[in-house]
Amino acid sequence: MNDTQEKLTAALRDAVRGRITRREFTQLALASGVSLAAANSMFTKAHADEPKKGGTLKIGVGHGATTDSMDPGTYPDQFTGTALWGTLSNSLTEIDADGNVVGDVAESFEASDGAKKWVFKLRKGVTFHDGRTVTADDVVASLQHHRGEDSKSAAKSLLKEIVTLKADGADTVVFELSGGNADFPYTVSDYHMPIMPKKDDGSVDWESGNRTGAYKLEKFEPGVKASFTKNENYYKPGKGWFDAVEFYSIKDVAARTNALLSGEVHYMDRCDLKTLDMLKSNADITVQEITGYGHYIYVMNVTQKPFDDVNVRLAIKYSINRDDVLEKVFLGHGTVGNDNPIAPTVKFAVDPQPRHSYNPDKAKEHLKKAGLDSLKFDLSVADAAFSGAVDSALLWKEHAKACNIDINVIREPDDGYWDNVWLKKPFVASYWSGRPTVDWMMTTAYAADAAWNDTFWKNPRFNELLVAARSETDEAKRAAMYAEMQQILHDDGGLVNILFNSYVEAHAKNLGHNKVAANWQLDGMRIAERWWFTS
Repeated sequence: MNDTQEKLTAALRDAVRGRITRREFTQLALASGVSLAAANSMFTKAHADEPKKGGTLKIGVGHGATTDSMDPGTYPDQFTGTALWGTLSNSLTEIDADGNVVGDVAESFEASDGAKKWVFKLRKGVTFHDGRTVTADDVVASLQHHRGEDSKSAAKSLLKEIVTLKADGADTVVFELSGGNADFPYTVSDYHMPIMPKKDDGSVDWESGNRTGAYKLEKFEPGVKASFTKNENYYKPGKGWFDAVEFYSIKDVAARTNALLSGEVHYMDRCDLKTLDMLKSNADITVQEITGYGHYIYVMNVTQKPFDDVNVRLAIKYSINRDDVLEKVFLGHGTVGNDNPIAPTVKFAVDPQPRHSYNPDKAKEHLKKAGLDSLKFDLSVADAAFSGAVDSALLWKEHAKACNIDINVIREPDDGYWDNVWLKKPFVASYWSGRPTVDWMMTTAYAADAAWNDTFWKNPRFNELLVAARSETDEAKRAAMYAEMQQILHDDGGLVNILFNSYVEAHAKNLGHNKVAANWQLDGMRIAERWWFTS
């Protein structure tokens, strides 16, 4: 967007808010080279899209399991993340639509001592749904919830670097880290870290759903439905327009699509790419495609045979034709992966070499180095991992035959997949939403002690670099460290990254919004807070 477009967009916002008249906006538009008809159309449409209070937003989500819990450390996907975090809760910070970290419950944050010390000042007027004011003690207890010795929280590895965490009065929280971390404010925006009320025994009340978000919990049925009502005392002006919000777990994409077409829901995620044209042809529906950090992968447990041999892992990586999968299963909606989980749009991302393109000769060469003429293994999949996981695996099975690799594709039940298959079976389909920084992604999924290290991979050099890069303030040196880490993971790790996926979602035409965030699906998982009905 150039300067003229930015000024025109800002003027349009001012016009909608009543700060300038239609005539003043039209004069500015004409001066910018816009025709009179176009200027009038822009002004009229902007007013039609102006946020309106009221209504019940209904969302169909392709995730959710009967094993889901209110405990934020266990939130596995977009159903719990969007409903129980983005709708119900807030973290210390959040990621805005431009990918920047900004304050949420925290009003400000400041580093010192080479980014080893971080001081967060809490925003005034933030209350829990029961009316109690949020204090620094609540924040401390909320983060300590993930740090216990027996904690299984997905956020545990992210907070391992904290040496001391304490309240300094009612509105200040001080973190002392083991080393400098310029990305620390990003870390505490994680959806596993909502702020919750401290209990008398020092623990937090995660069970009741008493949080700080734009909506209050009415009912949570794991794997079925979550419903919420408006929080009239929400501390963010201009957020939370609906009277109520309802989330439905509809894992079957055909059922999810039918729910949107019939008006049972207003929004669906993870559209069926094969039926996109049908959705696009419907005058009452908008299809949106956002390029984010998410990636569709298959992950092998590198501690189990035969995947404990790096040459077996490399043979497997050369046995899949990712371009073919992208075109036939995902109809071109994405970017081919190269066994690196860092999206090309993330700062410090690199494309490791050589590329793991389909190459039967290379696959056979690595099998031979492993002392094998052929290879057979089970691959557990379900579309609960990602839409297209089953079709991708079956297509891969055909590719692998030319590599002397026989893949036994096991179709697992969708319900309970993340509890009964992922992290349990030796080779499975998986999905990551990605993260906006290299450190965050690597710490969550590939650090030796990460709770969600779904390849069970532990590389000493990688882990040494992970710690060193975090505190390196020289960007050139830091970039070199992150490049080496990505190369090591590409060469030695246990992930097969098929592609970086696009978020393809659809919604009723009468839903309005501002710029959509790309850090998670469903507008950064904060759709309920940020969107509105236009009519």
